[in-house]
Amino acid sequence: MPQKTGLDQFLEIMLKPDNIPIVGLMVLVLFFTWMAFREARKNDQLIEEGRADEILKEMQK
Repeated sequence: MPQKTGLDQFLEIMLKPDNIPIVGLMVLVLFFTWMAFREARKNDQLIEEGRADEILKEMQK
């Protein structure tokens, strides 16, 4: 029997039916964290350009 690699063991654990929702939640957390940082960067750029009053308008689009 060939020895399993670390990746094989990791995927075996992650793809068990009980762990699928946890993996999905991890993906969602990463996505929304990325989205929040992207919006924060946009807001910081508006502030640096002296257009802080436009932040609310950009958020409401």
